[in-house]
Amino acid sequence: MTSFFTAAPSYCSRIGVAIVLAALADFLFYGQPAGITVLLFALLIAAAVVAVHPAAFSDGRVWLKPIALLLALLPLAENVSALSVSIALAALVVFALSLSGRLRHSLARIAGQIALFGLAAPFRFASDFIRWRKTARRFGRRRIRLAAIAVWVMPLTLGAVFLALFGAANPVIDYWLSLIDLLKLLDLIQLARIAFWLFVLAGVWAFLRPRLPRLVRRIPRAAPADISAQADKTITTIEDILFGKAAILRALIVFNMLFALQTVLDATYLWGGMALPDGLSYAAYAHRGAYPLVVTALLAAGFVLAALRPGSETSADPLIRWLVYAWVAQNIMLVVSSILRLDLYIGIYALTYWRVAAFVWMGLVVSGLALIIARIALGKSNEWLLSANLLTLSLTLYAGCFINFAALIANYNVDHSLEMTGQGISLDAWYLRSLGPGAFPALDRFLDHQNRTAAANNPVVRELAGRRGSDEGWYHTLQQNWRAWSFRDWRLLGYLDTRGPFVIPSATRPSMPGR
Repeated sequence: MTSFFTAAPSYCSRIGVAIVLAALADFLFYGQPAGITVLLFALLIAAAVVAVHPAAFSDGRVWLKPIALLLALLPLAENVSALSVSIALAALVVFALSLSGRLRHSLARIAGQIALFGLAAPFRFASDFIRWRKTARRFGRRRIRLAAIAVWVMPLTLGAVFLALFGAANPVIDYWLSLIDLLKLLDLIQLARIAFWLFVLAGVWAFLRPRLPRLVRRIPRAAPADISAQADKTITTIEDILFGKAAILRALIVFNMLFALQTVLDATYLWGGMALPDGLSYAAYAHRGAYPLVVTALLAAGFVLAALRPGSETSADPLIRWLVYAWVAQNIMLVVSSILRLDLYIGIYALTYWRVAAFVWMGLVVSGLALIIARIALGKSNEWLLSANLLTLSLTLYAGCFINFAALIANYNVDHSLEMTGQGISLDAWYLRSLGPGAFPALDRFLDHQNRTAAANNPVVRELAGRRGSDEGWYHTLQQNWRAWSFRDWRLLGYLDTRGPFVIPSATRPSMPGR
C-alpha cells in the first residue's frame, strides 16, 4: 500500500509547477493584451504536463503526441480568438489525458471526456486540497507539518547566508539587493490579482492532475437466464404500435410527399422565376425559409436515427431503407436550397458574422445528412456517426481559425456596395469599423474611392476617415507591446507600413465663377 509520504513529493512538485505557471501567467497576461503570449503559455502548460508524467516516455510513439498538439496550437499563432483558444484548450485536455493513460480511443468518447474535464476542472484543485487534508489527518497532521517545514529550513537558511556573502563580495548583487523594496512588493498584493492567481492555479492544476469524475456507476449485467426470460416476453405496448415498423413506413411515405412539395415550390418560385404572390418579395421569400428549413432537416435527421437503429427490424427492411435514402436526399436538397436562399438575401442586405456562421452551419448539416446515409449503407453504429460528425466539426473549426472573417466580410460588403458598383444598398461603414483592424484594407479602398469623387465633401465620410486614422493610431500603440503579436497582425502591420500614414481625404472647394 502506497503511503502518503511516498506520494507527497509528486503532489508537492505539482504544487510548485502550478505556482511557477501562475507567476508566468501574471507576467504574460495580467493587465496586458493577449497575443502570442497565449501560444507561449499553452506550450508552457504542455511542457509542465510532460514534466509531471515522465512514465509516458516509455511509449515508443510518444513523439506523435507533441506534434499533434503543435498542429492544434497553430491557430493561436495566426490569431487569438475564442475559437482558437477553445481548440487549444481541447487539444491540451487530450494531450494531458493521453500522457496520463486515460484517453479513450473513440472520437465520440474523447469528446465526452473533454466535456467532463471542462466541468470538473474548476473544482479539481479544491477537491485535491481537501483530499490532501484528509490524508494528512490520517497520517498525523503535526508530523507532516514538521516534515514539510523541516525540509525547507536548511535550504532557505544557507541560501540567505550565501546571498548575503555574494552581496558583500559583488557590488552588482549588492545593487540588486538594494533595489528590493518590500513595501512596494506589498502594494502588488491586490484582490483582483489574487483572484487571477487562484483562477490560473485552478486551471493549470487540472492539466497537471488530469482526472475525470465518475458520474455513472456500472450497472450489473443481467444473468443469461434473466435475458432469455425477458426475450420470451412478447408484450405489445402503445410504443410498439406508435413507433413500430408499420408506423415508420407510413411516416416516411408522408414525409417524402411533404418534402417533395417544398422542393417543387422552391424550384418554381425561387429558381424558376415565377411571380410571387402580391406583397411578397424574393428577398423576403429567401430570408423567411433559410433558418426554419435547417431546423426541419435536423428534426428529420433525429427521426432517422431513432427509427433506423442498428439491428432493429426497420433497418433491415429494404423498402424503408430506400424511403429513408430518398428522404435524406430531399433533406440535403432542402439545406442546399436554404444556402441559396441565404446567398440571395446577402446579395441584397450584405454580409455579417451571423450570416457567415449560418453558411458554415448549413454546410455542416449537409455533411451530417450525408454521413447518415453512409451510416445506414455501411451498417455502422450511431457511435461511428457521432465520431464522424465530430471529426467534420473539428476540422471545420480548425480551418476557420485561419480565415480572417472580419476582412472577408469587409471586402464583400465594400465590393458589393452601392457606392462602389452603382447598385445594391449603401455601405454600412460604421459596421465595418466595428469589425476591428481586419477591416482596415477594405475601408481604405472605400475611402480612396470616395476621395476620387464628390463624396469626399460629405461630412459623414470625413468623420469616418477621421475615426479610421485614430483607430490606426490606437492599433499601432497596442502592437508596440510584444505580447499582442500574432501572425495576422504582423501581416496587417506590413500592409500599413507599405501604405504609409493614413491621410484624411481633403474636401474639394467648389470652383468660383469668373468675374
